Amino acid sequence: MAITAIILFTCFVGWLTYNFRKTKPVLSPSFTLIYRTILSGKVNFYNQLSGDDKTTFEKRMLHFLSRVKITGVNCMVEDEDRVLVAASAIIPIFGFLNWEYNNLNEVLLYPEPFNKDFNMAESEDKSILGMVGSGAMQYVMILSQPSLREGFSNKAETGNTGIHEFVHLLDKTDGAVDGIPENLMDKQYVVPWIKRMHEGINQIIQNQSDINPYGSVNEAEFFAVVAEYFFQQPNELQSKHPELYEMLQQIFRQNPAR
Repeated sequence: MAITAIILFTCFVGWLTYNFRKTKPVLSPSFTLIYRTILSGKVNFYNQLSGDDKTTFEKRMLHFLSRVKITGVNCMVEDEDRVLVAASAIIPIFGFLNWEYNNLNEVLLYPEPFNKDFNMAESEDKSILGMVGSGAMQYVMILSQPSLREGFSNKAETGNTGIHEFVHLLDKTDGAVDGIPENLMDKQYVVPWIKRMHEGINQIIQNQSDINPYGSVNEAEFFAVVAEYFFQQPNELQSKHPELYEMLQQIFRQNPAR
């Protein structure tokens, strides 16, 4: 009787394993090649990496896509969108090898900008290009599909909506989206960073800075805006704002101007 039970249990475990493997997505070599082609054509950050780092970037991107659902709302999600969302996610955390976005389950893509109520109606003020959800939308990010793509186009300079929103998500991991990513920073850098943020915001207000004016809204937006600058035009940021660049280098543990 005991032997029969063991055999039945073994068969059941084997059945579960078989069905689990069947339901897991399998990435074929051609699927990976499509993604690599898009990365090479669209993502400058990826193109600046060494061969080994490119491989690491690809693996982390695919791991992200296996965990986070990307859904189109009145639009079709294409391979380009999947690659650009995943690249936006990995770029800010590339210096943190074991980082997981445990505060994100799904990214919603909208076909156009939206308002604070996630509405795309023509009569509403649609000025939002991306948003990290809260409340009932706690584990959701919303991105405007055109804005996501624009951020990786040749026309984009220091702006990148995808990176911007994922930096907000990183900022949020300590409990507050306040421009002070305490989970990323060594404690000795917190006070100097706060001081530098306030100086940078005042410079923008006084029209004495080339940083996106949206960064003067508050500390959280300043952090996200300068992070875009850091990853999009690192050499220019290092030249024009060396102290700010050095602090961001400490925060993200990366040196993209290298």
